[in-house]
Order: sequence, then C-alpha cells, then structure tokens
Amino acid sequence: MRKLVVWNLMSLDGYFEGEKPWDLAFHNYAWGPELEKLSEQFGEEGDLLVFGRRTYEGMAAYWPTAEEGAKVKHYMNNIAKIAVSKTIEDASWNNTRVVSDPVAELRRLKGEDGKTIFIFGSAELVASLMKEGLVDEYRLCIAPVLLGSGNPLFKKAEQQTELKLLSSNVAANGAVILTYAVGKAA
Repeated sequence: MRKLVVWNLMSLDGYFEGEKPWDLAFHNYAWGPELEKLSEQFGEEGDLLVFGRRTYEGMAAYWPTAEEGAKVKHYMNNIAKIAVSKTIEDASWNNTRVVSDPVAELRRLKGEDGKTIFIFGSAELVASLMKEGLVDEYRLCIAPVLLGSGNPLFKKAEQQTELKLLSSNVAANGAVILTYAVGKAA
C-alpha cells in the first residue's frame, strides 16, 4: 500500500504563500543545501505528484524552464503527475493527467503497489483529502520568518487530528524540517 505525503514550506505563522498567489519569496529564508538534498530524495522516493489546479498551473509554468539543480528539474518534469481540476480538461506539462474526483482516484492509487505519492502545495486539496482520511504524513519546512498575513496552509477543519512527530531537523539557516504521521481524528 502506498503512502500519501504532503510536503510544503510555510512561515512560522502558518502561511504557505503570501497575500498574492505564488508570493513565495519567503522560501529564500529556508532554501539551502539541506532542502536541495531533501528535494532530490523526493525524486527517488516518489513516483507520483498530485497538485490542485492553481498549484499545477504555477508548477507547469515554472519547471520546464527552471534553472534549479539538474536532478530536481529532471524529476519534476518527468515524474507522473495528476492535476486535480473540474475546469481544465487538458494538462500539457509532461506526464500529467487531469482528475476531477481526487478522493476516489487517490483511494484507488493508494491501494496499488508503488512508491510514495506526494502532494506539493495545494492547501485546499489537502484539506479535502484530510477530511477523507487519505493523508498519511506531513513533511513541513518552517521558514524562519513571520509573514503577518497570507494564505494559511492549514484550513479550518471539522475535527481535530492527532499527529505523531517522526523526525525533526534544523537547517543551518534556521529552517526546521518536521515530519509527522497523521493519527486519528478526535
């Protein structure tokens, strides 16, 4: 059975982007050798990326011409991807298919053999999948900055969810990388 893992960077006060979509300048407070190595490991561990529509559109615009490290660029452009949307019909980024019912599709995929399924960004999608009990793990990088406002990573939920800390690491620049297993809803 496959794991569904959410990966995201967020500010210490809980925002995964600033007030405007794709306002990610605060990522520079966290980026460094530790996150680059972790990003490369995601490419070895996973075989599928899942994005909500807005995150997909941003990633699809960025990665084909990115100037990042060759390893990360290669896996981002070549790994299988799902764009979750009820409005787009065709996804042009390499190895992408569009899914309109992510709950059913991810339940099916989690039951199959394969590597880890990652969700990057996509806070609304993650909230809907958490509600359905599909998220197995959160991997978060807390950037050492308070944004003061923006788009919160964690959306209002109907229940409390228990998390179990699996690991914590501090990067040289002060960013903290946390891994939590998702427990039961209370």
